Amino acid sequence: MSLHIHLLTAAMIPEIAAAFAALGWNKPAAQYQRYLAEQAAGQRTVFVAFLEAAFAGYITIQWESSYPPFHEAHIPEIADFNVLPRFRRQGIGSRLMDEAEQAVAQRSVTVGIRVGLYADYGSAQRLYARRAYVPDGRGLFTQGHWPSYGAHVAVDDDLTLAFNKNLA
Repeated sequence: MSLHIHLLTAAMIPEIAAAFAALGWNKPAAQYQRYLAEQAAGQRTVFVAFLEAAFAGYITIQWESSYPPFHEAHIPEIADFNVLPRFRRQGIGSRLMDEAEQAVAQRSVTVGIRVGLYADYGSAQRLYARRAYVPDGRGLFTQGHWPSYGAHVAVDDDLTLAFNKNLA
């Protein structure tokens, strides 16, 4: 089977949105239209993977991260990364990560990423560890802050742990 990775185009958006809608995930076409506009403005790069002709996944690079330590240090962040469940464990995520890391390496010696902490993110957590991503040491981050010891937080997509990788 042949894997092809391309930059996001407007023609891809209906297929991407439909694939996530079929899974019951809230990833509407408007999200990808915003990503396309951000890509055109140089704020984000979006790589989209197709296995044969079927949409398989994507990865985005946010060139100016919203995570304060990355933002302050000018570290680009891999900010949205998804491989459809039926295409996982076929090397597609690794190839998308290769593309993103190569693109970041042209501008920065470091790339950042944040990952969710519940079981749905287990595959991503393992992938980042295998690819030599290291926790940034600041602990959990959610709703724009680092919760303190004993705080009660929602375990959702916003609760993350940040990692970075030296690309030099």
